[in-house]
Amino acid sequence: MSPQEAQQELIDEFEMFDNWMDRYQYIIDLGKLLPDFPDEWKNDSTRLDGCQSNVWVHGEHQNNTLHFYAISDAAIVSGLIAILLRIYNDRTPQEILDTPPDFLTELDLDKHLSPTRSNGLHAMLERIKTTAHAHAHA
Repeated sequence: MSPQEAQQELIDEFEMFDNWMDRYQYIIDLGKLLPDFPDEWKNDSTRLDGCQSNVWVHGEHQNNTLHFYAISDAAIVSGLIAILLRIYNDRTPQEILDTPPDFLTELDLDKHLSPTRSNGLHAMLERIKTTAHAHAHA
């Protein structure tokens, strides 16, 4: 599935919900499915600044793709991580760089998240893009 198809699938899933309370619950449920994040990865180099909650992002370059692991101590933020990983995980650096986060606009996420959550989402996206940029030109 391409990143664009993954975004469209996500948009289609959100359209099944009639209101934002159900959408928030769905985001939280997605976060509960994140794989374990080892404690040894929770350090200053993986900790993300700009988030109200604690967020850690660890990226690995494997076979010309980037695989990200991430976790937060806040349920809604873990769900936002799960959404980003669904679109950007296991992609080539160039695919990541070539994929704008259209789902943010389509889902009106920025309008329905608190300013601190929205800032955190953008900080996570920036970390993914920065990592991709570093490996695209390595």
